[in-house]
Amino acid sequence: MLPMTPFSRIVRREGVRMSKEGHVEVRDVIQEVAIEISERAARISRHSNRKTVTKKDIEFVIREK
Repeated sequence: MLPMTPFSRIVRREGVRMSKEGHVEVRDVIQEVAIEISERAARISRHSNRKTVTKKDIEFVIREK
């Protein structure tokens, strides 16, 4: 699970007031998206017979979404 502090900092920087539940929801959604992107990028790297996920793999996943 990702720590709350970075998300609180982003919200505060934007000058938005948000409840704790809102912060938790934002964090959870970002975490889900990050996991999905990582899993898809890992599949792409395995398909290319590589063990390392590259920046290009991640960019490809984001473009194809």
